[in-house]
Amino acid sequence: MSFFLFQASLAAYLLAAAAYLVFFLTSRNEVRRIAHGIFLAAALLHTVNILARYVEAGHTPITSHHETVSFFAWSLAACYLSFRWRYTVKNLGVFVSVPVVALMLVAAFSSRTILPLAPALQSWWLPVHASVTLVANGFLALACVGGIMYLLQEREIKSKRFGLFYSRLPSLEALDKLNHHCLSVGFPLLTLGLVTGSIWAKQAWGAYWHWDPKETWSLVTWFLYAAVVHQRFTVGWRGRRAAILSIIAFLSVLFTLWGVSFLLEGVHSYAA
Repeated sequence: MSFFLFQASLAAYLLAAAAYLVFFLTSRNEVRRIAHGIFLAAALLHTVNILARYVEAGHTPITSHHETVSFFAWSLAACYLSFRWRYTVKNLGVFVSVPVVALMLVAAFSSRTILPLAPALQSWWLPVHASVTLVANGFLALACVGGIMYLLQEREIKSKRFGLFYSRLPSLEALDKLNHHCLSVGFPLLTLGLVTGSIWAKQAWGAYWHWDPKETWSLVTWFLYAAVVHQRFTVGWRGRRAAILSIIAFLSVLFTLWGVSFLLEGVHSYAA
């Protein structure tokens, strides 16, 4: 059942991305409404898929590569919908639907085998730590997407050659507010994820920190975002610098999620 729901949500995300692209090219409001409706339906199907996977596995489905990437895609979709519920950022759906589809395709080609939980993972800290961290990554991914849009729009304005993006992207001020909002939510959640992970490590292995590769890179990522938040909210960095820093810091998120898991051996490695 969960496999069917996953396939259905993937198909719906693909349709939503195609509809968003049509809206991006045509600027027809009826197409935008259709695209948003399909994306919302895809996210709801994805939510039911995760719940069905939970029933089948008997534990929170955030332990394998397939489950983690799928949950990351769901987090990004949910963060986008929560942001859109309060704010309107022109054509943000186009730029969000593409990475959501990419993540879903990665999950689709990953093993969907449900394996027994290792003893250390048999804890209620699993849903707390893992879900909070991945939702934080969703907001930070949204900040990265906004940063990319900011740089594209700024380039159009500075070149004074108003091409494909200028009339279709939001103002620089709106994109800067997007960055501000996502960092304001994402960084505290990232901090909470780090703290809950440390408490879980103490419970499972007897110490708060082991300098496992993923723990180390999680700390590196946290310091990068701490620097971004400090420069943004204390020093007053905005605009281009904030956008670039958000993109660079998110590369560390991706390496922590994938690079460490496959390239460096440790207790968090999927290969292990």
